[in-house]
Amino acid sequence: MRTKTILAAFLLITSFTFSQSEIDTTWNGAIDIMGTKLGFAVKFTTTGSEVKAVMDIPEQGAMGLVLDKVSFKNPKIHFELPAESRTAVFDGIYYLDSMGGTFSQSGINGRFHLVRGELTDQTAPDTTEKTFNSEEVTFYNDGNTFAGTITYPKKEGKFPAVVLITGSGAQNRDEDIYGFKIFKIIAEYLSNNGIAVLRYDDRGVGGSKGKTVNESTTMDFAGDVGAAIDLLKTKDYIFAGSIGLLGHSEGGIVAPLVAIQRDDVSYIILMAGTGVKGIDIIKEQSKLIMKAENATENEITGYTMVMDLIYANIVKNGDMKELKEQLAQNVEDSFDKMSAEEKKAIKNKDEYIEKTVDETISQFSSKWMKYFLSYDPAKALEKVTIPVLMLFGGKDLQVPVSQNRPPMEDALKKAGNQEYLVKVFPDANHLFQEAGTGSPNEYPQLPKAFVPGFLEEILEWIRVKTQ
Repeated sequence: MRTKTILAAFLLITSFTFSQSEIDTTWNGAIDIMGTKLGFAVKFTTTGSEVKAVMDIPEQGAMGLVLDKVSFKNPKIHFELPAESRTAVFDGIYYLDSMGGTFSQSGINGRFHLVRGELTDQTAPDTTEKTFNSEEVTFYNDGNTFAGTITYPKKEGKFPAVVLITGSGAQNRDEDIYGFKIFKIIAEYLSNNGIAVLRYDDRGVGGSKGKTVNESTTMDFAGDVGAAIDLLKTKDYIFAGSIGLLGHSEGGIVAPLVAIQRDDVSYIILMAGTGVKGIDIIKEQSKLIMKAENATENEITGYTMVMDLIYANIVKNGDMKELKEQLAQNVEDSFDKMSAEEKKAIKNKDEYIEKTVDETISQFSSKWMKYFLSYDPAKALEKVTIPVLMLFGGKDLQVPVSQNRPPMEDALKKAGNQEYLVKVFPDANHLFQEAGTGSPNEYPQLPKAFVPGFLEEILEWIRVKTQ
């Protein structure tokens, strides 16, 4: 899910003594802004006392971007990506095999993390024998072209199938988050064990062309899934009477929508799905993440107040004056807390405040965001009567089990659903990794693997429901 915290980074800085050549290599990772992740790579080169660097952002087709103000003063790392009045500033800490810290651009704050080597190398090595076939496919919906992959068992027959539905933000077919290829691992595991799987790039991502995610809504995504089901039904190796859906995060909102619109969905699996409106999700996840990052109660209360104003005035088309005034006050307070060097980089304080307010409002005014904040997923669940498996992480701070499980179960009971199962993995985060605090800031450092029993739980449940 998307979120935006208003925290500065609280880092324990230890004094290291490494030569600058220590960073002279290619580093890969992602920027995380409001829960949306953008992959990028940086290559550092040191000549004498001068450090130079170039950045690649493959998803945007931007390669070899020359970085400015690059410095490495152990353990602090700093670099900037110049753009017309929108310079992106990176401030981080070097940790031998990784570096990470804060990212800011035009008043929008986030975090970044980089590791040595190729991002794909960060996925846990797959030592299992691959006993499945793979087919690259294309399908269409709503003027969009979708590119995907179907994996299926390497034997004769027709197989039950499942369509994987990504979480919010622009995701590729692997749902690759900090090198953890969530959907690729799920797909290959299931196909190694008798289940066909279709996964595909989101709108405007990778091989998929057309509208972007922000130009669309959760309901639009349901149409995309329907087209994916139609594609599967054309394949002679698919048992058309046994096709299910597995949705992660926002995908767990999409799956029930599809299930109540069609009569050819056999089951749904909700992987950290939600049961309350998006505005309530963002407020609760922000509170929990900010607490995990040692924010003060005043900071948390202030953020919640701003979110309430955003919902009332942007989503519900209220009076924008109060919202703009509050945002401007927040930006000014943030400016006052900046270091002298940071303030020096901002040529005009008033212009900076005005631009930051406008861009914040724009962020929350997208078609996707306005729909997501208002949509109540429990309404669709109240109509779902097919088998449902609900999976939660006990340490998930983005979709807290305590907030979402009760309304989801209540909704299924209203539907008269007798075939639902809830499974909570106590130590799992939102990505179902074994976690410490569950904070998204841990994601890059954690092993690229699911908690024990997660994949087995999904496989066994599908087998039982498709016999």
